[in-house]
Amino acid sequence: MIPQNVGNISRTCVGMGAPLHVIGPSLVDFDDAKVRRAGLDHWGDLDLTLHNSPEAFLAWLDASGKQPWLVTKFGRTRFDRAAYEASDDILVFGAEKAGLPEAWRARWADRCVHIPIPSSQIRSYNLANSVAVLLAMAISRANAWPADWSPAPERPA
Repeated sequence: MIPQNVGNISRTCVGMGAPLHVIGPSLVDFDDAKVRRAGLDHWGDLDLTLHNSPEAFLAWLDASGKQPWLVTKFGRTRFDRAAYEASDDILVFGAEKAGLPEAWRARWADRCVHIPIPSSQIRSYNLANSVAVLLAMAISRANAWPADWSPAPERPA
């Protein structure tokens, strides 16, 4: 995951009240001092779990008893037609270049979703943008937006 995507995805997760799990090895150094220098003022509010390897993530996932939704351009189900059920659904996104492992896509074939790409001019969407689209859709479909939410007051200029 590239640093810009880490910043954007972490901000989306904090804003929508979702935890972020990063599967290593990662190219990004999550050292607090470096994160602060990057200007991520929301970092202290992020519910972050780092998994050292794909195997560590799978062990955590298996122990949780949950079934993930995998986001891949090879998904059989369009992202807005999936049966998201709860605010704690797990959305799994692949690396920018490599995507998700084929073995994972085969294991959860019925839980692979895609965002349509009608244009043949691109091969994929930006990871951070995809996270925002899918997370908002999943929360909305699970009817998990806070009932008492209201817009924040405007800040003075």
